[in-house]
Amino acid sequence: MNVNRYIKMKHMYNIRKFIVPFIAGALFINLNTYAQIPPDTVVAAADAPANWHTLDLKTDGFYGISLAPAYNLVKGKKSKTVVVATIDSGIDTAHKDLKSVLWVNAKEIAGNGKDDDKNGYVDDINGWNFLGGPGGKANYTETTEEVREYNRLKGKYASLTQATATNKKEYAYWLKVKAIRDSTVSKAQVESEQISPVLNALMASSGFIKRSLNLAADASFTKDDLSKVNADNDTVMRSKMVWESVFAQDGGKDAAHIIKGLSEYLAKLNNDLNPDLTSRQRIMGDDPDVWDTKPYGNNLLKFPDASHGTGVSGLIGAVHGNNYGINGVADNVRIMGIKAVPNGDEYDKDVAKAIRYAVDNGAKIINMSFGKKLSPHKKWVDDAYKYAAAKDVLLVQASGNDGQNADSTFHYPNDTFEDGSSTDAANVISVGASSAKNDEQLAGNFSNYGKKNVDIFAPGVSVTSIDKDAEFNVADGTSFASPIVAGVAALVLEYYPALSARQLKQVILQSATPVNTLVIKPGSKEDKVNFATLSKTGGIVNAYRALQIAATLKGERK
Repeated sequence: MNVNRYIKMKHMYNIRKFIVPFIAGALFINLNTYAQIPPDTVVAAADAPANWHTLDLKTDGFYGISLAPAYNLVKGKKSKTVVVATIDSGIDTAHKDLKSVLWVNAKEIAGNGKDDDKNGYVDDINGWNFLGGPGGKANYTETTEEVREYNRLKGKYASLTQATATNKKEYAYWLKVKAIRDSTVSKAQVESEQISPVLNALMASSGFIKRSLNLAADASFTKDDLSKVNADNDTVMRSKMVWESVFAQDGGKDAAHIIKGLSEYLAKLNNDLNPDLTSRQRIMGDDPDVWDTKPYGNNLLKFPDASHGTGVSGLIGAVHGNNYGINGVADNVRIMGIKAVPNGDEYDKDVAKAIRYAVDNGAKIINMSFGKKLSPHKKWVDDAYKYAAAKDVLLVQASGNDGQNADSTFHYPNDTFEDGSSTDAANVISVGASSAKNDEQLAGNFSNYGKKNVDIFAPGVSVTSIDKDAEFNVADGTSFASPIVAGVAALVLEYYPALSARQLKQVILQSATPVNTLVIKPGSKEDKVNFATLSKTGGIVNAYRALQIAATLKGERK
């Protein structure tokens, strides 16, 4: 899962657009090349409360999902627990807002080192890690699919031409891979060269601030702390000015988190520039290009990269009424954690295995907040999609963060199957990201869109969720829009358990009233389009209307 594609980090936008020029002037760093980068155009919702995604446009003035009216509608009714799987980067299983709502495999005896339920996975108490290896390790640092495919094919095709290649179809695929890879690596090179000095400057200036505040080297500081800084020399004064600008534009809660986010982003870029192409075999002992029944992975779900999956899980079903964190969309779910998404692109094999695992172990809804530009083993994933459909399981997926038309530029996985059997599966929902205000910035500028291949939009700009280690996070991305839709689907299924996956999709799509607001077209700076043209429904998911519609249907679940 490339961070640019499925979750947008606000500090990256602000540092590139606003902070970089300021740092260049204040600390005399030569960053003139930054002018060559067109800034992202993620726009945070002004004055939106942390829970805006749950609110109602008419009552509260924010274009949320009308969650309070939805719960009023079913007040007093009994609900049935729904198992929702999150195929993601893992979960902080000890998080206070998640621990009690995690799925527990009742057929497995924890810690005995045996596969008690004979499902092929040892001690899978809360889910499974398809990136895991022996000794409690995990292959969570990866590169993009185009870099992997380029290196897999270059020995065979780099020296050939269209005339000399015997397998014309595969050679054409090689040319496609090479073009995508070259673009990815070029972008990573430019951004890495530009971000590195910025990160160094922020680290250096934070050191001056901490010394001025008499803080330990491993401590951090906030915007409010800057007022206590004694700018007794030019260096401290410039450092203070830099961080005042950083906090004004970024809104981050402290310096350490801002630096950490930039460091992680830089590490992701380096994964494409200097890929470790042997890590999977070395850590896991698995060949991603061979489909077999050989078991692999482990049962550990929390690793340093678990933030994304923790936030996604929280939006779906974080504990209600515990006076902590956030309230998930659904109040009676069990979250099945499946780790299959690294810091980089996921493997088709892991995605297909993860879907099958979720289906076989009782999940009725699967959230998939990930994606990539190539799918070398798409048939495996297509077959898993079909398997989920046959078992009546709903798949909810993020449409992607490239600001592109998904009808003309494919992102994977998708439900346009290679064998031509489907171009719009009845159990798959693709979700775009929307903002808090019903104005020209309603559509997230980073969000993919498409009248055919994106079904609906949901809140995905400046959305607050939980993070690992008892932290919280505000982020932009279709990664966060997707679990909000999955949460609405789970809420509906709690109260109407007889509805099939097909009917759940119908309910979700019908809940969206088309929005006829003129908005800035995603991926552009000023082009205006009608929001209703950006997806199949042309609207934003609405939990209240979804429950109303569900009440009129006769369930067809077997």
